[in-house]
Amino acid sequence: MKKRLISSYDEINDTFVGKVDGEHGYCADYGISEGVYLGINNAKVPTSIIVPHASEVLNTSKEILESPDVKININCDGICLHFDMCIENSKICSIKCRNHFGIPNLNYLLDCNI
Repeated sequence: MKKRLISSYDEINDTFVGKVDGEHGYCADYGISEGVYLGINNAKVPTSIIVPHASEVLNTSKEILESPDVKININCDGICLHFDMCIENSKICSIKCRNHFGIPNLNYLLDCNI
């Protein structure tokens, strides 16, 4: 499933935020890795991401994080969650973790360029 991602980066606070276009509210935020938080809705589907101290957590420059060309792929098989984040077609983050969050089976592409 493809959805449009609205992303922003606050250089002063070094915070990256991404939100699925058209989604309102959330049920819970879960830490899927050190410093990477995924927001889900009542149906347990991811609707947002927040990364405080983003340049440090993602080990990339603030200039890269300012790019509007962001893609996030979230793949969940019910047991494991795979999260990949690309900026300007370069993978800057790849996370694999146990799905302790109740996220259903899904393959979700969030893209700023849709």
